[in-house]
Amino acid sequence: MKIHDHKQGSSAWLMARAGIFTASELDNLITPEWKPRTGQTPDTYIYRKVAEHLCCFPLDTGSSWAMEQGVILETEALPWFEFSQGVTVRRVGFITNDDGTFGCSPDGLIDGDEDSDDFGGIEIKCPQPATHVRYLDNGELPKEYAAQVHGSMYVTGRSWWKFLSYSRQLPPLLLTIHRDERIIAAIRAALSSAQQTYNSRLSKLQSLKSAHEAPLKAAYEAKIREWELTGKIP
Repeated sequence: MKIHDHKQGSSAWLMARAGIFTASELDNLITPEWKPRTGQTPDTYIYRKVAEHLCCFPLDTGSSWAMEQGVILETEALPWFEFSQGVTVRRVGFITNDDGTFGCSPDGLIDGDEDSDDFGGIEIKCPQPATHVRYLDNGELPKEYAAQVHGSMYVTGRSWWKFLSYSRQLPPLLLTIHRDERIIAAIRAALSSAQQTYNSRLSKLQSLKSAHEAPLKAAYEAKIREWELTGKIP
């Protein structure tokens, strides 16, 4: 596990995520039943990650007013969690596995005692009130965030994860999700398969890109030599 100290949302954080699979997008590769996802969704996602690698920058997936409001509320929700639970949350930017092929951006890590290996993390969501009420009524980890939560435990190796759904003027939903090695194995298998497809496509397209750029590079270098010999540099 490697921790990259980039502020979440910063350009450095966006660049760190570019071209690799992430926990927040893991549902593109695996279903809520922990089966490898098939069809257009994983295909499009893998192509987007390959494009990010080739272009050396993240591709914007868009934002919305509701998403921006959720980010604002998260700055309120995390201090509430620390105060109400009597714990300190360690803020981190981006975490990857050792080979840098998968990562997550948790809202924080929660460390146990020095003599304990009972470490966890937290994922905070601040949905619209109607969605939050649905979460409260169901009283369980929403399926749309299951892959993100378990994917975060996969990459960090942590044994549990807090899920907090927070909405002003409504009771919070706070759950503790424990690590499940069967789910971890399913995630590992889905990522391995997707990574093989990613590597194959990347290798092919890197060759095409190099073949396209080689004549342009040769022409540019020839022009530079001509300018140096003639002394006529524009």
